[in-house]
Amino acid sequence: MNSPAPAPTSIKRYGLRLAVAAAGLAVLLIISPGVGVDSASYGWWDVWRARLGWEISQDELVGRPLADLNGDGVISAEERDGFVAVARTMFNLRFPRALLALQVGMTLALCGAVLQVLFRNPLATPYTLGIASGGALGALIALRLGWVVAVAGVSAIAASAFGGAILVVGLVFLIARGSGRLTSNELLLAGVTLGLFCSAMMMFVTAVSNERETFFIVRWMMGSLDAVRTIEGAMLLPMMLPAWIVLILFSRSLNQYRMGDELAAARGVNVSLLQGVCVGVCTLATAAVVAHCGPIGFVGLVVPHMVALVVGSDCRILLPASAIAGGAFLIICDWVSQLCMRVAGWVSGQQLGSATLPIGVVTAVVGVPIFLVLLRARRR
Repeated sequence: MNSPAPAPTSIKRYGLRLAVAAAGLAVLLIISPGVGVDSASYGWWDVWRARLGWEISQDELVGRPLADLNGDGVISAEERDGFVAVARTMFNLRFPRALLALQVGMTLALCGAVLQVLFRNPLATPYTLGIASGGALGALIALRLGWVVAVAGVSAIAASAFGGAILVVGLVFLIARGSGRLTSNELLLAGVTLGLFCSAMMMFVTAVSNERETFFIVRWMMGSLDAVRTIEGAMLLPMMLPAWIVLILFSRSLNQYRMGDELAAARGVNVSLLQGVCVGVCTLATAAVVAHCGPIGFVGLVVPHMVALVVGSDCRILLPASAIAGGAFLIICDWVSQLCMRVAGWVSGQQLGSATLPIGVVTAVVGVPIFLVLLRARRR
């Protein structure tokens, strides 16, 4: 991500493109409630009309398999009411899931882009720095001990995840700043090492759990947008929104920081404050994601690289574009996680019902080849 910053006219042009991308993201969000259901019977328009209470006539449901239950070719009032009730349930299940995918994707991609700039390393992400591993270990310990108490809407699981992430980040900084400077190689080595240690501790927690807890823990460690054992009403947005606002507001300072610590300081940037605040809010947001959804990899690594190839390295454009692309990327991956099990059931002839593939598996399967292609493109 070393291309020159765009001129003011280019910024206006990219601003228009950002608006178009945001509109495209809104379209993805709108059609999400209709993805993963029987398209021959339910469409996204039907699901939205059912949720909003708009009229769905009996005539337009003729010929739909799940609407004409007795197969007589006539839709009765009872069959229409049943169709509307199912469509409304589909909306209530799938639209909040799409909103969660949007929040998580925006957060991970934005944090990944900032950390890559902050540490001047294209491999720096919340996962390679150990933030996600520390948060996952803290959340896993809280899950194992059955901590479900919430204070001010923040569950004990989220608080434990934040504590674990802060502890790992502190150790990484303590190791990497032996010379008084943030050396990228030492930072990554320390983060990877502590991440492996946290992974070993997670396996230990799994080993001392019973069968039921082990199944739940393993499922959670795959990453999922399904609800985990957090108290109802615990909100992710208050822990993510500060990261979105603060990191984008710091985009100009990050542009100066890219040029070097001395030059940034000479231009009025408080380098220590910039590093501390960015790492702090990234840790808070990542811990919130891990506590609720488990580890979801490759979003913070792949998406910023894809966006940088299109918009360049100016953080004023790169950061909001990465957030938008991250939300879209995870929404589409969530579609894949819902549809691939239906395809697998159709191929194998089995009834898999409403089973979904863990989102962490999908992001890995999709993210690895994309990253390899990007790596090859950059080498060229």
